[in-house]
Amino acid sequence: MGAKVIQGGCFSDQRGTISYVNDFSFKDIERFYIISNSDQHPIRAWQGHKLDAKNFYCISGSFKIHFVKIDNWDKPSKDLEVETIIVSVSESKIVHIPAGYANAIESLETGSKLISFSTIPLAAVSEDDIRYASDYWKINE
Repeated sequence: MGAKVIQGGCFSDQRGTISYVNDFSFKDIERFYIISNSDQHPIRAWQGHKLDAKNFYCISGSFKIHFVKIDNWDKPSKDLEVETIIVSVSESKIVHIPAGYANAIESLETGSKLISFSTIPLAAVSEDDIRYASDYWKINE
């Protein structure tokens, strides 16, 4: 199964707004962290995961989440199709990137923050985290 969007929603009344993604399950989540790219380096690319699935939710600003399905972990094809999904604080959705992909996170606004829910514990990250050069795949504008 490839990447997918888990759509949520927002409810507003005189008290304020509640954003939710009720169809997202925390069953396999081991940890989370928040990504905030600098203005000087708005793209964090490319990080691959053989075992870890990523689930991204925008909590401030907006991002482009780019991802590729890896065909060969030692020397992936440079011609792999880069797919992109845009997330923003005004939407309530989680982007699920399954294990077997590399991703790039691009901030679109100053102060953007993205929460990432991961499916493997921190102790296993060093065995799973595979980095590629930031220009390994071309990101289309």
